[in-house]
Amino acid sequence: MNKLFIIILVGILPSVIFSQSKKITLSEAIKIAQKESPDYKRNLNTNQASYWRYKNYKARFLPQLRLEATLPEFSNSVRRQTNDAGQDVFVNQNQLLLAGGLSLSQNIPLTGGTLSLYSNLEKVDLFGNNDITNYSVVPFSIRYNQSSLFYNRFKWDKKIEPLIYEESKRDFIEKMEAISINTCRRYFSLLKAQMQLNIAEKNLSNQDTLYQISQGRYKMGKIAENELLQMELSLLNSRNNVTSNTIELKRTSQNMARYLELETEDIQLKVPEELALFEVDVNKAIDEAQSNRKAVIEFRRLRLQSENNLARAKGSNRLEMNLSANIGISQFGNDFDNLFNNYNKQQYVSLRFGIPIFDWGVSKSERKMAEANLDLTNNDIEQDKQEFEQEIYLHVLNWSSKRDFLVTAQKAKEIAEKSYDITKKRYVLGKVTITDLNISQEKKDQAIVKYLDSLEAFWIDYYTLRQLTLYDFLNDKKIEAEDILYN
Repeated sequence: MNKLFIIILVGILPSVIFSQSKKITLSEAIKIAQKESPDYKRNLNTNQASYWRYKNYKARFLPQLRLEATLPEFSNSVRRQTNDAGQDVFVNQNQLLLAGGLSLSQNIPLTGGTLSLYSNLEKVDLFGNNDITNYSVVPFSIRYNQSSLFYNRFKWDKKIEPLIYEESKRDFIEKMEAISINTCRRYFSLLKAQMQLNIAEKNLSNQDTLYQISQGRYKMGKIAENELLQMELSLLNSRNNVTSNTIELKRTSQNMARYLELETEDIQLKVPEELALFEVDVNKAIDEAQSNRKAVIEFRRLRLQSENNLARAKGSNRLEMNLSANIGISQFGNDFDNLFNNYNKQQYVSLRFGIPIFDWGVSKSERKMAEANLDLTNNDIEQDKQEFEQEIYLHVLNWSSKRDFLVTAQKAKEIAEKSYDITKKRYVLGKVTITDLNISQEKKDQAIVKYLDSLEAFWIDYYTLRQLTLYDFLNDKKIEAEDILYN
């Protein structure tokens, strides 16, 4: 018997020790979610990718130093070559090549080309009856290459990439506010489950007491059997409500614990208090949204990208021109000591162009598609701007009414609770029927749930207002990423 007791105690103690309840408020839950939730980690990874994309863009306009080497390249095979007489002959090639080069290149945003400084050294060992070693050196060679004279990719990158980065920073803040909204929904789901289970347990206790009283009154002949049966049915329904609400509490507590990455599912929540009263001016909300939201940057970025596509279509579908130029010195020979004397000039200039004469309308159609896409983008942007301002305008109006709804719901809850207490006492005294008691209890439960729904809508609207404007109207300041991460 003692061994059995010890086994049971050992099995129970860990669950008692490690299942300590966690008490958190709404603001604390939001802070935890903005540092631990899967949404935060996903948001952080996306933001880091955007950051490194911007760093990559900036690095492309800095000098690039590159080393290239062939160490070694050995060949021992028969190959076809053309001799001085213009005849193809087969020769045995047995050689070893060692080569190394160093280049410094710089993209030129003003012209759209690339300027580079190049140096190279090669050594070739020919094996056979008489071993021969040849050298080739290019001390320096200045090169310039531009793929198109009518389309400058670098110019468009300098316009678009900073907007993409700024858009990503604002998107990060908006998603952090979205985490607040998501946490708020989970918080109130769990809070309502706790409240409804509490209500169900109280109702069960009341129904059990009233059922005992009804049995006594039935035995005394003061009530009919039908009323006793109705009371018993209410008791059974109350037990079912406790069971269903217990399951719902388990589900919502698991969702909350998993989202916040808590070590326990036993979470105790506090009913959030109302915010301090503050007014939101519609014009100020729209101005702040236009100044802070990513959508405004997105509009500019989309328009520039469409203009970039049109410029590329125009630059490559009419007259195509490619410029390549090179100037430098070089030398070759079989004596390494004399390799750096009496250099030969190395000069090269090439300007290539192409004009489509007859392409079945391919060039024209690509240009027209780009123009149509630009017009479509402009129309979509104008439509999105109107919806953008309308969304903020309607939400500000909706926000102003939420506090009134909340006050009304709270008053209705207090009245319903008081009415139920009075009805329950009158039922005990035999002055009202079981039907009146059930109706009063139902109204009380509904009033409590409606109050929690109004409180949830109040807080969700508050964080939605922050997300739509990226502005903290309570403290009258712009929302920065640092305020969220280090608060």
